[in-house]
Amino acid sequence: MAVTLFVPGRLCLFGEHTDWAGKYRSMNADVVPGMSIVTGIEQGIEAEVEKSSIFEIYSEAPEIKDIWQDFGCRMSENELKRIAKSGTFFSYCAGVASYMLEWYKVGGVKITIKKMSLPIKSGLSSSAAICVLVARAFNNIYSLNLNTMGEMNIAYVGELRTSSRCGRLDQACAFGVKPNLMIFDGDEIEVKSINVKKHLYWVFSDLCAKKDTIKILGDLNKGYPFASNESEEKEHRALGEKNQAIIKKAINYMANGDAKSLGKLMTEAQDLFDKDIAPMCPEELTAPKLHKVLKDSNILPLIYGGKGVGSQGDGSIQFIARDEKCQDQLIEYLTKQGMKPYKLTIRPVHTIRKAIIPVAGFGTRLYPSTRSLKKDFFPIPDKDGMVKPVILILLEELIESGIEEVCIILGSEEEKIKYREFFETPLPEEHLNKLNPKMQEYENKILDIGKKLKYVYQKEKKGFGHAVYQAVDFTCGEPVLLLLGDTLYRSYTNKPCALQLIEKYEKFNMDMVAIHDVPLSEVSQYGIMTGVWEDKDETEMNIINFCEKPNACYAEDFLGVKMKNNKSKYYSVFGQYILTQNVFDQLGKDISEAENSDKEIELTKALDKVRKNKGLIGVSLKGHMYDMGNYNSFRNAVVNFGNINTSKNP
Repeated sequence: MAVTLFVPGRLCLFGEHTDWAGKYRSMNADVVPGMSIVTGIEQGIEAEVEKSSIFEIYSEAPEIKDIWQDFGCRMSENELKRIAKSGTFFSYCAGVASYMLEWYKVGGVKITIKKMSLPIKSGLSSSAAICVLVARAFNNIYSLNLNTMGEMNIAYVGELRTSSRCGRLDQACAFGVKPNLMIFDGDEIEVKSINVKKHLYWVFSDLCAKKDTIKILGDLNKGYPFASNESEEKEHRALGEKNQAIIKKAINYMANGDAKSLGKLMTEAQDLFDKDIAPMCPEELTAPKLHKVLKDSNILPLIYGGKGVGSQGDGSIQFIARDEKCQDQLIEYLTKQGMKPYKLTIRPVHTIRKAIIPVAGFGTRLYPSTRSLKKDFFPIPDKDGMVKPVILILLEELIESGIEEVCIILGSEEEKIKYREFFETPLPEEHLNKLNPKMQEYENKILDIGKKLKYVYQKEKKGFGHAVYQAVDFTCGEPVLLLLGDTLYRSYTNKPCALQLIEKYEKFNMDMVAIHDVPLSEVSQYGIMTGVWEDKDETEMNIINFCEKPNACYAEDFLGVKMKNNKSKYYSVFGQYILTQNVFDQLGKDISEAENSDKEIELTKALDKVRKNKGLIGVSLKGHMYDMGNYNSFRNAVVNFGNINTSKNP
C-alpha cells in the first residue's frame, strides 16, 4: 500500500556554514560550537512511496517535467555507490539508498513524486529534501523505527556519498515547517524549537543567477580545523563567537516578534559575512546580483532587512517584510524583475485555549447507578478534602492549564439541564449560608467555570470519533485539547497533566496523544502503539504503528518500545489528546464515507491516517490516569484518587 510523504525545503535564517565549522571541534577544541536558526518552508516534495523489488523514482509533478527522467536500478550496493559518485541527477538518492542497503539490508522502494514546489539549486536544500525523502521512504516501508534525528543523519551520510560536501543543517528539513535552533558541537547535534509571539513575514527568492556551492564549501573549509593566517582567524571568529552573539539576539527578537530588530540583525549578519568570510572565496561570494538586490531602492521601503541564503553567493536571497501587505508587494516586484519569490510566514504556535470533553455515553458498565446519575457526575474524593463530581475535577484541571473555553459533548439536549443546574444556577441562600467562607468562595469558582462552557450533541451514537467531530464548529480550526469524560488524571508534579501536554505541543506543533506504559500481560485490554523516542528522556515518541488489543505474543514481537536499558515497554493511550484541524478533516471524510451504513467512526483510525501523512507524537506524562469505565476501576478511583502522593510515582 502506498504511503504519502511530504518533506519541505529548508531556509537558513541565521548561522550559515556554522554546521560544518562546528564539526571541526572534534579535531580542534578551540573551534567554537556552530549555531544556526533554520526553518522548514512551505515548499517541498510530496511523494507516494511503496515497496518494490528495485530502487525506482518516477515523477508526475508538472513543476519538473522539463528536467525529469525516470530512474531505476537494482538494489546493488556497488551499483548504487557508483551512481552516487557519478554526479548525475539521482546521485543523492542513490547515496542514501546505498547506505540503507548496506546497514539495514532492505529491499527496494518505488517513489512517485506528485508535487515539487521546491526550487532546485537555490540554497533551499532541494538535495537534502530528496535525501530525507528517500530515508523516510525506507523507514516507513520497512518499519525501521528510525526517529527524526535518525532519518536526518542517514540523509546526511547518504549525501556525503556523492560529490557534495553538505553541512548538517541542510537536513533540518526533516523536522518540518517550523523554526529550530541547531547547535553543532563536533559530532553532536542538538535541536531546539523556537516559538514566536507574533507573525513574521519573510520573503525568499531564487535570484535566477549562478553559484558554485562545491567551490564555496571547498574554499571555506581550507581554513579549518586550524587557522594558519589572519584571514582564516577572522573566518573562525565570524563563524564562532560572533555568530553565537547574533544567534542569541535573533532568538530573543523572534520570541518577541520584533521584526524591526530582526531586520537590522539580518543586515548586520550579511555585513559580517561580507567582511570576514567572503574574502575566502571572492570568485563566488562577491555575489554581485545578491548585493544589487539587497540595495534596490524599490525594495528598501518594504523591508526591515535582508541577507543571503545557505552557502550565500548568487543563489537565493531572503528579506523580512514590514507587514503582510509589504510581503505581497515584494513578491510582486521580485516576480517582475525575473526572479522566483516565495512567501514564508512564521506564525505563533497556537497556545491551546480550547478543550472538548465527550460525555455522551450511557455508562452501561456502571448500571444501574447510571439510570439516575450520569457517570460524569459520580462523586470522587479529591486531594483537597472535598468530594466532587468527575466533570468538575476535569474542568478544574483544564482551567489550571490555561484553557479558556470548554465544549461538553452531550447525548441529548435534556442532559444540558443538569449541567446548567450545576454550573450556572447559584445555590439558594439557605444552603449558601450554611457553608464556611472557603466553601462560599468555591461556589463562585463553580459559577465562573460555568461561564466557559459550551454544549453540542451527539444525537446518533456512531462511535467515539463521531462524538468528537460534533465539536468541529467549536474549534474554529484551532488545535484543541481532548479529555475523556470517564477518566481522571493525577499529576506527580505541580503541573497538571493537561498543561504538560500543552507545553509539548508548543514544541512540536502537531497532533499529539498522551501515552502511558502498561504491563505486557494486560496489552490485550488496550490499543497499543509503538514508535521511537525523539528525546533522551524518553518522553516524546514518534509513533509509527497502532494495534487494537493485540495478544501478548504479537505485542512482544512487534510492539515493544526499546528503552535506554535495552528493555521493552508497551504503551497505550493515557486519555488526553491534542487534535489539530488535520484530525477533524479526516473524521469528516470518514463520516462522509460511512454515510448510510452502521459503521462506527473511530478516533484511533482517524489518528492513524493522520499519522501516516502528517506524523503523530506520543507524550509520556508525569502522572497517573484513573479510567472509571467499570466497577473495579471506579472503586480504585474512589479509594485512591485523592490519596496520590504527587511528589513521586506511586
